[in-house]
Amino acid sequence: MMNHRYRFVAGAAGSIIAIWLAATAAHWYFETLKVTADKVAAYVESVDFGKLTGAARAEAIKRLEDKINALSYDERQRLNRRHLTRDWFAEMTDDEKAQFLDATLPSGFKQMITAFEQMPEDKRHKTIDDAMRRLRDESSRAADDPGAGGTNSPPVSPQLEAQIRQIGLSSFYSQSSAQTKAEAAPLLEELQRVMESGRMQYRQ
Repeated sequence: MMNHRYRFVAGAAGSIIAIWLAATAAHWYFETLKVTADKVAAYVESVDFGKLTGAARAEAIKRLEDKINALSYDERQRLNRRHLTRDWFAEMTDDEKAQFLDATLPSGFKQMITAFEQMPEDKRHKTIDDAMRRLRDESSRAADDPGAGGTNSPPVSPQLEAQIRQIGLSSFYSQSSAQTKAEAAPLLEELQRVMESGRMQYRQ
């Protein structure tokens, strides 16, 4: 009787351990698949982009686009703050820059621009105020965290912020160069987040 009970307990314990090991292995496996700003940086640093031509160059850009599109919002912001893709972007042609920006726009970004332009002027300015405040808060927190790669520099230049306020988001995005759009990316993405957050609060 005792042997039977012992075998039952041992078997149950073995099953629990096996399930725990399988769950741990699965968690580890999916964590290795998760794309982070650090992994994007590692990829960028592993490729001598300036020496690539033709299909190899196009493939490298496509891989970078896919990695950026797989990032969570927080990781995208880390990427923006640390300017991890700046060297590659500087070496791209104008056509490559335009294609790269279009390919890495957050989902629903163009719809956000349309919705933003339909808002009353006072609400548009308040949305920009909220987005800039959140960006500055995030930048300050990152600057206080040595491992976050943040700086005390403004997330977006005052000149770009003023330009967006003056001519509107739609005109800014349609008239600006790829380089200017890239510099304004943190604010543009945060505007989308603020507007999506506002819609969710309204629905509640």
